[in-house]
Amino acid sequence: MKLLLIILLISILFLIFKLFKTLKINFSVTLICSLIILQIILAPSICIHYTISGAKLFFNAIFPSLFPFLVVINIIIGYDGIHIYSKLLGNLICRPLKLPKECNFALLVSVLCGYPLGARYTCDLYEKNIIDLDSCERLLNIASNASPLFILGSVGTSMMFSPKLGYILLLSNILSCVFMGLIIPSKNYAFRIKYRSNNFSKAESNSLNIGIIFKNSIEDAIKNTLSIGGFIVIFSVITGIIKDNVIFNIVINKLSLIIGASGNFIEGILLGMLEMTNGCYLISSSHSNLYTKLPVLSFLIAFSGLSIISQVYSYTYKYTVSIKKYIIRKFFQGIISSVLTIILYYIFLNASSIFTFNNMSIYKNYNLYLLILIILIIPSLLITIIKLFHTS
Repeated sequence: MKLLLIILLISILFLIFKLFKTLKINFSVTLICSLIILQIILAPSICIHYTISGAKLFFNAIFPSLFPFLVVINIIIGYDGIHIYSKLLGNLICRPLKLPKECNFALLVSVLCGYPLGARYTCDLYEKNIIDLDSCERLLNIASNASPLFILGSVGTSMMFSPKLGYILLLSNILSCVFMGLIIPSKNYAFRIKYRSNNFSKAESNSLNIGIIFKNSIEDAIKNTLSIGGFIVIFSVITGIIKDNVIFNIVINKLSLIIGASGNFIEGILLGMLEMTNGCYLISSSHSNLYTKLPVLSFLIAFSGLSIISQVYSYTYKYTVSIKKYIIRKFFQGIISSVLTIILYYIFLNASSIFTFNNMSIYKNYNLYLLILIILIIPSLLITIIKLFHTS
């Protein structure tokens, strides 16, 4: 019976995939949006509830930290901060990653503030002809990590009740970005800055007074924060509609019986592929053991989900940047981050001193063997990924 159910689910997914592949994109999007509208009409209270929930998340958590940060960053850019940072830290940060030294500003912004600002300032560098297309595509996947505040505060402290686990997730997430810089091939590392004589110069930056720069910085910050808030609200509504759907709950219950995992855990994986915050919360609140939770949380944080990918695409759509290549690389970054999380967990933490599980004795017998197996698999995995990127 279970085998027949699995075959049926796979067949349905395959048919849906073939349907969307053969039909025109306009028809597919129209069909999906029509179903969402129908769901909203049938249950308007769900839409209102999750719209308010998404708006509260944006105004209470995202806007207070993101808006002033963007204003200050824009002022730095207005006074030619990219050139100053490239002189101070460019070679130190960018040379190991095979990037032009002017990319260090986008890397620093990404590490400090997270998604999707790394993509925003990467596109700014490409638009000003500071970097070429190859460097832009590489930088999109390297300057691509979640906010330290989100990982340490929201996931580590609030959801997992352990700041130490938050630091492990943060370190593995940043290291996965470094790994992406090492394994993604660089076709034109010798590209150097060409825009300064034509597009922007120190004389021009000095001619702008602080009032104009401050005004432009605030307007740009408002525009970008409200855009991000719109994505957060709409994906909050979409995930809410899916979460409260009867068919979705039936599928989750069947999968939990077949796989043997809790419904919250499976629901967290599926919804986390859409929006990582909700997915991380569901996984952290599930009854699965820590050895299962941590790698999945690390994968979702590194992969980011469709909501963040859509925000990235809102910056890259007007250029010839391949969003398909970006998504594939983000998927591999999620896998790398998961493997690094397991390794860092075994190195830095003794699981028995933090949490006590009823089935902890099951894992104690083969912890060392599992770690050795993971270390042996990593070189083969990296070689395969490098070959894949070289042929892409």
